[in-house]
This record gives sequence, structure tokens and C-alpha cells, in this order.
Amino acid sequence: MKVEEIFHYFPQLTKAQQTQLMDMETIYREWNDKINVISRKDIDHLYERHVLHSLAIAKVIDFKPGSDVLDVGTGGGFPGIPLAILFPDTHFDLVDSIGKKIRVVSEVVQHLNLQNVEAHHCRAEEVKKKFDFVVSRAVTRMDKFIPFVHRKFKSQSNHPIKNGILYLKGGGMQPEEKESPFAYHKFPISDFFGEDFFDTKYVVHIPI
Repeated sequence: MKVEEIFHYFPQLTKAQQTQLMDMETIYREWNDKINVISRKDIDHLYERHVLHSLAIAKVIDFKPGSDVLDVGTGGGFPGIPLAILFPDTHFDLVDSIGKKIRVVSEVVQHLNLQNVEAHHCRAEEVKKKFDFVVSRAVTRMDKFIPFVHRKFKSQSNHPIKNGILYLKGGGMQPEEKESPFAYHKFPISDFFGEDFFDTKYVVHIPI
């Protein structure tokens, strides 16, 4: 996939945002050669499997200016960095417990001049701030993930959907989801994007 295909899905992008997305491949390839945060196989599919996948969340919600979003287990900066490009007036805190990954995130944020992103080398449990939403790419089972973050939400919801978790995941219904005490809604990403890669992938919203 070429970056221009993302522009087709998000025609509202400004020239500055398009430039930031175009610059992502160069900076990620440069840093991935030093610190492997994206698999060698996946780096050739950066825009489809990482950037566009991350932006599926933007098809479920339009973050309002002034909102606060926490990206847990961000790895190389996904989904947080693509979302931060799309929503420059929303503040994103990206956390990961692995220092070398946060180093890459910090370098990418600086290179892209993202003023709305902070990267933190820590665990989610250590974050004291309150957020409108927590985003993540299926870092662990949902029943294990929720306790990490369920006390980190602002009490007032200002979006059409309630404050909570927006989780990118693949595959069918998992046992822990069937048993979850929390209501949730699954949005098939194939409803938004036509690539075969997204056929079994979802954005899951869990209001907390």
C-alpha cells in the first residue's frame, strides 16, 4: 500500500498532515534498522498494517479538541502516532514498559514535529492522569487489560460514544469477551477499508 491510498480514505487531511504521513516511512525504516520495533516482514507493509490499521479508530470516533487519549503498550507508536497526526488538537500520552520502543516513539514524534504527543517509559498502572479514551492494539487479553486502565477515565463523556477503551483486535469472539461483565460493541474494520488484511479485524469499544 502507498500512502496516497490513506489520503483516499481520509480526504480531509491537510497538506501538513499528508506530509507527516509520507515522512513516517523514512523515519521508521531508519530507526527500525537500529532498534527492531516492527517486524522485518511488516515494515514493507507499514501503511496498511500499522498506519491505516491505527486510523480505523478514527472511523469510529472523531476526537474533539481538548480530549485526552492514552495509548497503552504503544510499541513503535501505534495506534497513537497516526491518530495524533489526524487529531492535532487532541492530546495523546503514549506509554510502553520497554524503553527502546519509547526511544523510537520519541524520535518519531520529534521528527514529525507532533506537539500533541508525550511518550512515557512506564506501565499503564503508573499513569495518574484521567483520560477520555484509552486506545491499544490488543496487547493482552481483555479481562487482563481492563483492570490496568478502568480507573483512568474522566467521569464526563463529551463524545457521541461513552468514555472507555477503543481496542484494535483480530479474530473472532474470544472466551474472555463472552464472559466480560462490560458491555462492548465491535466495529468490523472491513466496513471502513477494502483491503483483505482487515477482513477479520475489529475496533472494539468498551464504555467504562
